[in-house]
Amino acid sequence: MDDPHRYLDPLSLAKMKGLELQARLVVEGYLSGMHKSPYHGFSVEFAQHREYVPGDDIKHIDWKVYGKTGRFFLKQYEEETNLVCWLILDVSESMKYGSGAVTKYDYACMAAASLAYLVLHQADSIGFVTFDNEVRKFMKPSSQRAHRKEMIRVMNEGGGQEKSHMGPLFHDLAESIKRRGLIFIISDMFDEVAELLMAFKHLRHKRHEVVLWHILDPAELSFPFQEATLFRGLEQYPELLTDPRSLRKSYLELISGFIEELKRGCRDQNIDYVQMRTDTPLNVALSSYLAHRLTRTK
Repeated sequence: MDDPHRYLDPLSLAKMKGLELQARLVVEGYLSGMHKSPYHGFSVEFAQHREYVPGDDIKHIDWKVYGKTGRFFLKQYEEETNLVCWLILDVSESMKYGSGAVTKYDYACMAAASLAYLVLHQADSIGFVTFDNEVRKFMKPSSQRAHRKEMIRVMNEGGGQEKSHMGPLFHDLAESIKRRGLIFIISDMFDEVAELLMAFKHLRHKRHEVVLWHILDPAELSFPFQEATLFRGLEQYPELLTDPRSLRKSYLELISGFIEELKRGCRDQNIDYVQMRTDTPLNVALSSYLAHRLTRTK
């Protein structure tokens, strides 16, 4: 029998027909490697301790506290059920770039579909937003299977032709999303960092937990071009014919500075920054991040 795990690298997934099938394989591959259910670590946020009373479930006892105090305390959690997870997906033209067979948009859609599959499998709700310079699709949260199918139908329509302008858009979303939730922003984030961080601050002020999945192509990080190259403009920029060797040093300084400023701003606001390269197997990226979340709830 074929090993489904062989489909979990981006190149293999991209050759498959059907985004839903790709998502299922990624999630099932992730789950098959877990000895315990990962679901509680994804949707549960630790809130406080309270003292144990007879009849309480002992699985919630914090044994570290017992070791220090000799007394039994239980971990209490917020939003143990009915988590609302929002997927905010960038469909601007720059997401169409790919130095290989997998574009940033392909990878972002596979990541979003996989996350939706996992969240809905644990009976929580998914809200879905696509955007470029404005919101293109806004789907209210639902835990129904048909909701995932509609999300995937929207993703299969492909990316747009517009330039992204995220700052004002995220400010609007902060006001539109009323209930406190978990917000995943899936984007290459090519915009003004100062504006982005102000908008993130607005989302955090509304008490949302924010996670940034920063989707980048490996060529954007290493700039491997050697010969005279015609760079095709995206997001309304013109074409540029140039010798890339003359640009490489300054380009790498700029991209490194951009990423560091974004990472630092996220860290200052207690936002998870996760860089996701399109040449990284998706199950590796997903497992790594969810394992990180699990360690924070123990």
